[in-house]
Amino acid sequence: MKYIGEHLLPGQFGQFFLVLSLVASLVAMIAYFKSTNSRDLATAESWKKIGRFSFGIDIFSVFAIFGIIFFIISNHYFEYYYSWNHSDKSLEPKFLLSSIWEGQEGSFLLWAFWQAVLGLILMKTAKKWEAPVMTVMSFAQVTLATMLLGLYIFDLKIGNNPFMLTRHAFQDLPVFNRADYLSLPRFQDGNGLNQLLQNYWMVIHPPILFLGFASTIVPFAYAVAGLWKKDYSSWSKDLLPWSLFSAAILGLGIMMGAKWAYESLNFGGYWAWDPVENASLVPWLLLVAGIHTNIIFNSTGHSLRATYLFYILSFLLVLYSTYLTRSGDLQETSVHAFVNEGMNWQLRAFVFVFLVPSLILFAIRFKGIPNIQKEENTWSREFWMFIGSLVLFLSSLAIIVPTSFPIFNKVFGTNLAIGAEPEFAYNRIQVFVAIIIGILTAVTQYLKYKNTGKEQVRKKLLLPTVISLAISAAISIFGGITYDKFGIGFLIAIHVAIFASVYSVVANAGYIWSGLNGKLKAAGASVGHMGFALFLIGVLISSAKKEVLSINYLNPLNFGSDAKEKGVENLTLFQGVKTDMGKYWATYVRDTSAENGKYMYFHILMERKDNKDSFVLYPDLIKNTKGQEGFSNNPDSRHYLHKDIFSYISYADKMQEGEDTAQYKSINVNAKDTLFYSAGFMILDSVGLNLSNDRAQFTRNDTAVVARLTVVPFNSKKKIVAHPYLLIKNNEIIQVPDTIISQGLAVKLNRLSDGKRFEMGVKESNRLTPFVALKVLQFPMINLVWIGTVIMIFGFVMSMFRRIKLL
Repeated sequence: MKYIGEHLLPGQFGQFFLVLSLVASLVAMIAYFKSTNSRDLATAESWKKIGRFSFGIDIFSVFAIFGIIFFIISNHYFEYYYSWNHSDKSLEPKFLLSSIWEGQEGSFLLWAFWQAVLGLILMKTAKKWEAPVMTVMSFAQVTLATMLLGLYIFDLKIGNNPFMLTRHAFQDLPVFNRADYLSLPRFQDGNGLNQLLQNYWMVIHPPILFLGFASTIVPFAYAVAGLWKKDYSSWSKDLLPWSLFSAAILGLGIMMGAKWAYESLNFGGYWAWDPVENASLVPWLLLVAGIHTNIIFNSTGHSLRATYLFYILSFLLVLYSTYLTRSGDLQETSVHAFVNEGMNWQLRAFVFVFLVPSLILFAIRFKGIPNIQKEENTWSREFWMFIGSLVLFLSSLAIIVPTSFPIFNKVFGTNLAIGAEPEFAYNRIQVFVAIIIGILTAVTQYLKYKNTGKEQVRKKLLLPTVISLAISAAISIFGGITYDKFGIGFLIAIHVAIFASVYSVVANAGYIWSGLNGKLKAAGASVGHMGFALFLIGVLISSAKKEVLSINYLNPLNFGSDAKEKGVENLTLFQGVKTDMGKYWATYVRDTSAENGKYMYFHILMERKDNKDSFVLYPDLIKNTKGQEGFSNNPDSRHYLHKDIFSYISYADKMQEGEDTAQYKSINVNAKDTLFYSAGFMILDSVGLNLSNDRAQFTRNDTAVVARLTVVPFNSKKKIVAHPYLLIKNNEIIQVPDTIISQGLAVKLNRLSDGKRFEMGVKESNRLTPFVALKVLQFPMINLVWIGTVIMIFGFVMSMFRRIKLL
């Protein structure tokens, strides 16, 4: 059958480049492998030229695939399943780009894209290490290319093809028996981009993060190359700039994800020890540990074995995090995880084809790796740098082991669990890591390699120690940090960690001034340490002093016993009603919609009771995509230098779709009788003809029977007057109800029942009352988290450029 309106040519080109990429990377791997093992220089160079040419073809193919997918998505060719499933016509251009990496295929392609770029640079700069390093890089490109094949060998699926047609994805649907299926309404638009990804951070966070992931293969490749060629140490200085670059980019990518979570998710923060967050953090910790042992080796000859181990493990754990994210095993415990797409065997193979050979090679060559038997002096810089690296290694174990509990449970049938307070399970260990790392980064740079005079160190550290004690004591005494939810011991640990972090900032600033004589070009390490310490101070204070401002004991909503949200932490705001919120008055002013109701923005006026400040918050709700009902919430924050006021909508009456099904309940009453409703009572004061009031719309020629009711809510001393009435106009009786918005209440006068009795209609419904449940939190000193991150990354970059100049 010839289908009408399909654009098959882009997909055919895409299929061609997919195969070409696989073949070219495979040829490049073989050629570089031959070049590495060849003993004849001319033969080695000949194979190397073939490897370069083949890898160049792979680079072109990967770029072409990326371009074709973007062309298909941006032109809304919904005959392609990837375009239909990950985009729609309402998306802004920047989010069309995000649609590429929403799916597994696109994220693997992004990884291959960056690896191709890094390979191109390595071909120009790796010199004698080009052949073995590019063998590893080419092999990685082969494995990534298989992720995009979409082939079946018998019942075995190899990869997901981004150029698969929609009619092939749903072959059994009768709709595809029609040649004009694209003209049907369901194919006039796509399934959409996940609502949580429609944020500008998700345009830049994934590319940076995947560049970080891809870059970890460079230290891994050099380590494998050194073991392979039995040239155990000559690569260490060449590699150091690459390792610093990788740590900078991966760290930046992780913290961009934290910023996205802070701005887009509603768990009230930037880090939740989510399994996928953890899995990305652990490789970074090991990479930083490897950088420090690498520096130790370059300066003293110690710690080369540890350097090999850390560099190998950092990349292997990137692969493991890929498995955790994409296998579907964490989809119930992580907002970041993909669903299971039937590729688990291939994802496991992806890990094992690198894990097994590299660890076996490391074990075989272990004894041959140079190792100085004499132990380091405890008053030497290298000793404490190694201790710091070891602490980072143990920290990574303390994170990755409990993160892997779902995998252990699935494989071994166990029932391991982190506990009722998963965040505390991690924090109670990592707070001590912060203490140790803070003190080590403060003190270690004052030590010299091999040995240092004790008295000299004491004199240099005296002033930074005194200043740090004074600053941290002031923070502890006057900062109001009284977080005792998990006992006095944990609170003490927080205060000690604050001292250690302040100590690191002050001591590193002092070292730049005294130890380096103000030479900033050589101060990359100190700048990086200061940034990390500022980051820790921000984390400790913003977490320990995080305060819920929207406390509500008056009229809390019931979210359910199993819900994450608590009614007492969400202020119920009725539109136009100024509501008490501690130091603030909060008013739900109005709401506006955008993009045909896709977004609902809520205008929340916040006014300080002392009249020193007022501002408007704009938290919004975005309609769920991909066939899901309901809405997701996007927070909004008011940023100050010393704090953030963070808010999001937990619930709104406008989240309910469909018509209001509540019915009026008829009640017969006399004048002065009392009628009860769920939140208070009403008194029928009087009923009369043509009584004047603000809302009755009738003329002298009309006849109106007007009731006057006094509404008394249980939770308020303020009484409300309602005037429902019957309007007799043109021989027709019209019932005109009155609505008390703040109570979700409507009352109407149905008729005269008999004699002096009247039939009233009473309806209660939350659909009558525009309201929101608003959660507001205060994060003190949260800007230190972001400022510290930027300074730390800047320190990595400074060190990278200095190491490049020293080559």
